[in-house]
Amino acid sequence: MYNEAALEIRDCPHDFLGVEPTPVTAQVTVLLGTYNGERFLDEQLQSIIHQSYSNWQIIVSDDGSTDRTPALLKRYQQQLGEKRLRIIEGPRRGFAANFMALADAPETQTEYFAFSDQDDIWHPDHLERAVHWMQLIDGNTPALYCGRTRLVQDSGEPFGTSPLFCRPPSFANALVQSLAGGNTMVFNRSAQRLLTHTRELPIVSHDWWLYMLVSGAQGYVHYSEKPTVDYRQHGGNLIGANSSIKDRAYRIRRMFAGHFQDWNDINLAALSQCQELLSEDNRKILHTFASTRRSGVLARLQGMISAGIYRQTTPGNLALALAAILGKI
Repeated sequence: MYNEAALEIRDCPHDFLGVEPTPVTAQVTVLLGTYNGERFLDEQLQSIIHQSYSNWQIIVSDDGSTDRTPALLKRYQQQLGEKRLRIIEGPRRGFAANFMALADAPETQTEYFAFSDQDDIWHPDHLERAVHWMQLIDGNTPALYCGRTRLVQDSGEPFGTSPLFCRPPSFANALVQSLAGGNTMVFNRSAQRLLTHTRELPIVSHDWWLYMLVSGAQGYVHYSEKPTVDYRQHGGNLIGANSSIKDRAYRIRRMFAGHFQDWNDINLAALSQCQELLSEDNRKILHTFASTRRSGVLARLQGMISAGIYRQTTPGNLALALAAILGKI
């Protein structure tokens, strides 16, 4: 499936400048997951409303909020209309299941979709930049736009950016690393169909899973080095930005404690149930990686090399090699 497409290969120092495309009117459905998000939700909704690309609708899946989130959403729905803001009830099985349910919810002719968290702030050109790239891709091929984020405090004050990844996106990378946060992801209907097909599979996170599916199906992945989302860092974040030395050290400790191995177990079990979605070459990579994880040290290292498995940074690859030696992959 999707064997004819190829991943986009790009050089790190030069972000996508794009051509000057003709104006497009394709609608974007914003898939917004909420849970007790009243503190910052208003600001995120305002940033969506004030996008330079104005042809959008919002579907919100509220996962059982007990604060004023439902009331806030109802107020916005009254202002925007039910056609522009639709509210559904989440499955109440965690954030990943909530977003997967959202991806399967639209009964619309929308061509593009965008994941949205409840506590971020979109820059005005977030959707416009993504759609301008997306329209260059054949709609029959899965396509995913994602990128870096600007990190902000509770107050919205910027204090840095997420790490810049320079190696090309690929399935061999996706097996061991999530390239970008779901809050940056915009994707086409072909990619959305991949999520729909796999909705009931247990996964670690919706954004990592989408990267695996699109790259595995030999679709197009564009990673933008220009942040167009303010990622708010606060105590309620389910997943942090992984930007500081302390954050990265914490991730490495989790890797060696066995969490990385557990995540791989979950992802590989899910991928094994939908191998028909992957290209032939990527099925071979999956088989090599999966079959050598439980082998001896030399076989594990040889299998990783043979499959071309890699992370985006040198420290990340060193940690990956050490995890392989210790049997923690």
